[in-house]
Amino acid sequence: MKVMHLDELNGTENDVEHGNWRSRRFFLADEGVGFSFHVTVLKAGTSTDMWYANHVECVYVYQGSGTLVNRDTGEEHELRPGTMYLLNDSDKHTLIADEDVHCTCVFNPPVTGREVHDENGVYPLLDAEGNRLDTPKA
Repeated sequence: MKVMHLDELNGTENDVEHGNWRSRRFFLADEGVGFSFHVTVLKAGTSTDMWYANHVECVYVYQGSGTLVNRDTGEEHELRPGTMYLLNDSDKHTLIADEDVHCTCVFNPPVTGREVHDENGVYPLLDAEGNRLDTPKA
């Protein structure tokens, strides 16, 4: 059994801030549990393009508001507390944060914590040691 508090992640290597967002990662690939679990805040007034070509992500919004845009279809979805969305088909998406959007995120396969969004918003597929397992997408 593991029990952790969000504050324990502050200032550690599992506390990652990158421009539009901050993500504190509770569990990553090295835990060996088959998923990674994150608490992420997307900053108010920002727009973030993402595309998880190598991962499935499930997101639950518990605070804040914004819009999720499917870049392939143009569909827009309101984000507010209680909203859950699943990115299960390599969905190219943009999150527009009207207020700080606080959410929990689960990734499968788990991320290592070393990933950085590339120019397309894609996380590479890495093993627990950080070795690349995928071929970059165009």
